[in-house]
Amino acid sequence: MENNPHDASGRPEETAVTDRAEANQALAHPAAQSAIPAEELTRLTDDIISALKTVYDPEIPADIYELGLIYKIDIDDDRNVAIDMTLTAPGCPVAGEMPGWVENAVGSVEGIQVVKVELVFDPPWTPERMSEEAQVAVGWY
Repeated sequence: MENNPHDASGRPEETAVTDRAEANQALAHPAAQSAIPAEELTRLTDDIISALKTVYDPEIPADIYELGLIYKIDIDDDRNVAIDMTLTAPGCPVAGEMPGWVENAVGSVEGIQVVKVELVFDPPWTPERMSEEAQVAVGWY
């Protein structure tokens, strides 16, 4: 499932996502070739990101995408999606539930077949991964 081997920003995985418009554009036009037509890949990408924005960390008033919890989204040629995500802290009380919330949200996107979510903790999440929107939502901006 490595057709799109970048994080949500299109940058190498260890780089923080800071510009959401750039992130969306980079994911919509991955460097790796895909058998999915470009227009459909763009739609799938936009719809996946919209779906991710419906999932909120219950302790923080911001969605998981803007919080920078999504590290990688891979869409393979069969329209299966693999997502690497993290949590704000390894001991997060919803650690066992949040991957299911993400699978359900992304699985509702038209055209997506199977969604697999993996929790990763390397690199560890830091507040620098948050977008300006998330920083405003939590009062850090």
